[in-house]
Parts: sequence; C-alpha cells; structure tokens
Amino acid sequence: MNTRLSSDLQKITEARHHDPFSILGKHDQNGQVEVRAYIPFATEVMVVEGEHSLRRIADTDLFEWRGTPGSIPDRYRLIWRDSERREHIAHDPYSFPPQLSDFDLHLFGEGKHWHAYRFLGAHPHEVDEVPGILFAVWAPNAERVSVVGDFNRWDGRCHPMRVRGGSGVWELFIPDLAPGAIYKYEIRNRNSAEILLKSDPYGQQFELRPKTASVVTPDSRYQWYDQRWLERRRHWDWYHSPMSIYEVHLGSWQRGPEGEPLNYRELAHRLVAYVTEMGFSHIELLPITEHPYDPSWGYQATGYYAPTRRFGSPDDFRYFVDYCHQHGIGVFVDWVPAHFPKDAYGLARFDGSALYEHEDPRLGEHLDWSTLIYNFSRNEVKNFLLSSAMYWIEEFHIDGLRVDAVASMLYLDYSRTDWVPNQYGGRENLEAIDFLRELNTAVHAAHPGILMMAEESTSWPQVSRPVHAGGLGFDLKWNMGWMNDTLSYMEQEPVHRKYHHNRLTFSMLYCFTENFLLPFSHDEVVHGKQSMLHKMPGDEWQKHANLRLLYTYMFTHPGKKLLFMGTEFGQGQEWNSAQVLDWYVLDYPLHQGMKRAVQDLNRLYHSSPALYRYEFEWQGFAWIDCNDADQSVVSFIRRDGDDFLLVIVNFTPVPRHGYRIGVPRAGEYRELFNSDAGIYGGSNLGNGGQALRAEELPWMNQPYSLPLTLPPLAGLIIKPA
Repeated sequence: MNTRLSSDLQKITEARHHDPFSILGKHDQNGQVEVRAYIPFATEVMVVEGEHSLRRIADTDLFEWRGTPGSIPDRYRLIWRDSERREHIAHDPYSFPPQLSDFDLHLFGEGKHWHAYRFLGAHPHEVDEVPGILFAVWAPNAERVSVVGDFNRWDGRCHPMRVRGGSGVWELFIPDLAPGAIYKYEIRNRNSAEILLKSDPYGQQFELRPKTASVVTPDSRYQWYDQRWLERRRHWDWYHSPMSIYEVHLGSWQRGPEGEPLNYRELAHRLVAYVTEMGFSHIELLPITEHPYDPSWGYQATGYYAPTRRFGSPDDFRYFVDYCHQHGIGVFVDWVPAHFPKDAYGLARFDGSALYEHEDPRLGEHLDWSTLIYNFSRNEVKNFLLSSAMYWIEEFHIDGLRVDAVASMLYLDYSRTDWVPNQYGGRENLEAIDFLRELNTAVHAAHPGILMMAEESTSWPQVSRPVHAGGLGFDLKWNMGWMNDTLSYMEQEPVHRKYHHNRLTFSMLYCFTENFLLPFSHDEVVHGKQSMLHKMPGDEWQKHANLRLLYTYMFTHPGKKLLFMGTEFGQGQEWNSAQVLDWYVLDYPLHQGMKRAVQDLNRLYHSSPALYRYEFEWQGFAWIDCNDADQSVVSFIRRDGDDFLLVIVNFTPVPRHGYRIGVPRAGEYRELFNSDAGIYGGSNLGNGGQALRAEELPWMNQPYSLPLTLPPLAGLIIKPA
C-alpha cells in the first residue's frame, strides 16, 4: 500500500478526511475493481451482490475487496454484523455520484437562490430507484462534515460528507434512510480541529425542546383548499381595504384542560371562531420558527425553516393556515432576520468560524439581547434569510411577514457606544439596507399580494416606499411614534392632559409620510409596563372608559390596526407567556362591555369606507378642531369622497353639554357609535335618542355646526343621516 493511500486511510479512521469519496466506495484501480468501506463496530462485511466478503485492514474498522471489473454493480449493498451480532443491510452511500447541480450551487454562491431550502437541508430523495435521504449543508471552513444520528450511533466516522468544490457546500445521499430520522451535523474545523455538533440550519422539523436535533421531514402531501383566497389575495387592493390584526402568542392564548399546548389544528378552529366573532380580518402570530427557550416568545429562533414542534407537525401548521383562509382570515407571521441566539447547537460559529455572524463583536453582537447579528455582506447568509422568507410564503401560504427589529438592522450604532462606521464613515448598515431592499423586491416580484411589514421605531425615511423610489420596499411600517405618544398621553391623569395635548395631535404632521399600521402589541404589556387596562388612570370604571376611548381613537385614526390578544377584553394582568389569558374576567360586565366595544368598532371600521379607503392619503382626513387643549377634546372628519364620518373624542371625565362642532353639510345626523353606551359598561350619556340637525351657523371653518352632548371619557362617531 503506497504512502499516500496509507495517509488517506489514516485520515478516514480519524474522521478528518475532506474527500471520503476518493477512498471509500467502488473504484477502478490498476485493471481491478476495489470496494472499500469504513464501518465502526463491524465484525464482518460482505457485498450482497456476488456475496464478496471484504477483508479487514489490520487494526482498523476499514474493510476492502479487490476483484475483476464488472463483478459488482454500480449500486451495491453491504451486509454486516456489528459487535453485538446484529445484522445490517444497506446500499453503500459511497457508491453514489454527486446529487446537487452546479447551477444550484452557483446561484447559492451568488446569493440569488430564492429556493435554497429545496436542496439544502435533509430531503427524501431517490437515485437509480434507490430511496434515501439527501443531506446538504454550507460549512466552508470545515475540514470534515458528517451526518450523525440514531442510525449510526451518533458516530461522526460513519457518514462523512463530500464537499462540492469551492462552494463550501457538503452533501451526502444516505440510501435506505427514511423520513423521521433524527440527525445533526458533526463538523471539524480545518484550522483549529475543533469538533462541533450542530442542528441543520435548513432543517424543516426539530425535536421537541429541550431536545435540539433536527428531524428528516417527509415530503408534504397536504391537500390545500384555499385557492380562492390566494387568487383574491393576488389582486387585493389592500391599500384601500380595511385591515385589523389580532396578534397572538399561540402558547398562551388558550391551552388544553391539563394546561397542555393545543395542536395547530385545534388552535385553528378556536382562533378562527373567536377572530370572526370579534371582527378581525387577520391573525399575526408571534414567531413560530423553532426556538429552544419559551420565554423568548420565539424571537430567538434556531429553526428558520421549521414551524415549532410545540404545536404539531408542518402539515398541522399548513392546516392552520388553510383553515384560516377558507374562513376569510389572513395569516401573518413574525420573522426575525435581525439576530440569532448563541446556543452552541445553532448557527453561532457554525463551522468553527464566525460564519453567519461577524467576527468583530462590535458588528456581530447585540448586547441588549445577548444575540448575534447576521453578516449581511455574505451572499450565502443573505440567501439563507431570503430563502426562509420564500419558504414560509410558498410552503405555508403565509400572507405576509412582520419583520422584527428593523431599526437594529439599519444602524451600526444601534444601542451601543462601541461601533464600527461604514466605509463612508456613517452609522448606516449599508449591507443590511441592501438586504432589506433585495428581500422586499424578491418577495413582491414572486408573490403579488404578500405584505411585508417593518417594526421600525426611528425616523428612517421611506421605509414603506418602493425600492425604485429610494425606499426600503416595505408595504407597512409600525407607527411606534403614534403608539408611544398616545399611550404617554393616556397615562396622564385627565386633569393634566391639557398640558400634553400635542402628543395627541402630533401624529398628523407625519401621518401620510409612510403607510402606517397602528400597533398596541405584546411589547406594550410586558416587563413591568402593565396591561393596557392598568396603564389607564382612575378607578376601575374610569380605566375601562379610558381604554374604550383609546380604542375608539385608534379605530378612527388613519392607519391599519393591530391589537394584542387579551387587550380586546381588558385583561387586568400583564401578559405572561407561561400562562393562558385571564378569560375568566369575561364573567364581569365591564370586561364584557370592553369586548363588545371592540367588536362593534371592528365591524364599523370594516363596513365604513370613510374609515379605511384613504388611510394613507390626506383626502381621507381633515381636522374639525385640534386645538381644544383646555377641554382635552379633538374632533375630525374621516372621508371617502362625499361620504364622511365625524369623530369627537373627549379625554376628560367631564360631560360636555351643548359642545358645538363644525360640520360640512346641512341636514340630519345620527350617532353611530358611543363608547360610553350602557352596553359597553358606560354611563349611557350621549346623543343616541336625539334628533341631530345641523344648524346654519358657521363654526370651526365649517359652514354648519352641531351642538352635541359629549359623554365623559368617551368617543363618538356620527354620520350624516
């Protein structure tokens, strides 16, 4: 045996050979055919076809056979007995040629493969009528990568992979392996020889936490029934349509009788019934990408291609989305490309180097969250995220993505004092900006009707403007400024609100610079911020009245709407992800009234074009009076052409009789909604039983005016009769 071969054989036995296919399998050599196999714990090995026994190479678990060409077929099986005398039979993985196409690898290296999930990861595959699983993973700084699992005793010597040239991608087809197999990748770094055990970045299913192995997922045979919804979505004029979103954390919305998590299918039936009753048009799920740590709520994801196992299988989640669509409910999911956790089995230092993150912690680490930041300058990293976005849209028919923590992506100095400027000396993260534009461009080109929403809390310009116009390309931006200003105003005692009136009206100075969504989300009811109900001042009645007033203002203010679960019925406690919502409070009249008020606001919003047609344009809004700070009252018009509604909101507990507002038209008016109505738990003061007729008395720059009774801590919606 020559020296080179001896060296290669030693590397095979030490599990550090970068090209095991050059040694193992079937080879023509000097006019003979050689078969070589490395099977730890085997006592004897034989080729089934021809019953050729392989000879053990002394003091190793290497076995080889030499014979005449043609005596063994290209796809042959090995049979062996292990040290416990159990017999095994399988095709030799090292008798199969490469399976990944050069074109796929080229596109991936260019960062342009929107469907990388179709060839990276673990997939059922068939070669020459031999079924098995094809594994592929990107690990460019590895000396050796192996697939390990229950099927090979988690022994990295058994199934080393082949590297595909300079792509950094490793692949291996393991014949006779079936879906359901549990696996990880064992990676040896080529510089440090460090051995790492990693879950599959492209894995489509994982073990239930706290276990962390990936699971080979069978090809889905789910039969979809939402074709009508998808066709309608493709042509949906969302810009001029109503949209109210119910934000949900699946683990704490409702649970089973023993406190166990519900399956996606059970959740679908319960949620759709409830959301339909409440009048919401969409559900938005806190991240359901697989994550190991429950209190992270999914924002520290490790499985970017896997619906969390907590609630069932990928097909169970397909059922969830399908059922929602069949019943007219859209589904958005939270998606987190801004950072990832440091868990040793995940993406952190994946191949022993800073592969997905930056080597420099000033660029590669979020100190606030103790997480790592993606290196958006790497094509393969961008491709990983872009392909993930496409995966959720295509495989699960998701209607859009809410992109988390966009502000942290845009700024290099986000929440840090020690940072590295960009090439021009600025604080903008140019690579992340390019990624976001590429993400939104690709998604919109491939899937018209999909909505991309940015959680962006700064004044970055043109977040929701097209890329070709210099924007980031999102469809919607969360209006964090409106949310913070409005809550800050509402938390004031009513007697002090007149000193903070500008917080109530400031949003209209920038309201139409972006396509805004108004969020009262999970972030506002955790970490000592109190529940929405207990942010409100006053006694219990006043707290409920204030909250009903706030929701009236929200549903009549321009912008799409979002409420977090529990806020719609006035949950008293802060949200706790470890326990279910306090549904029992619905036994009490004030909470019943809160729920009914939100139901009626939703229905009024969805049935009134004046409230939704022009949420992003000035022609849909006009102030009647924004200057009555002394009485803490604002009034405005919401308009759709000649159709309009009057909105008057009184932020004090003082009833105001004969309060006059200007109106644009003569005739009769009627009160459509009063948040102080008795059915909502209010004092039942208002104008519902009165004939409201505009007087020909100019007021507030309007040609006519109405004298009204303003209930305490309440909002009115009035319509021309």
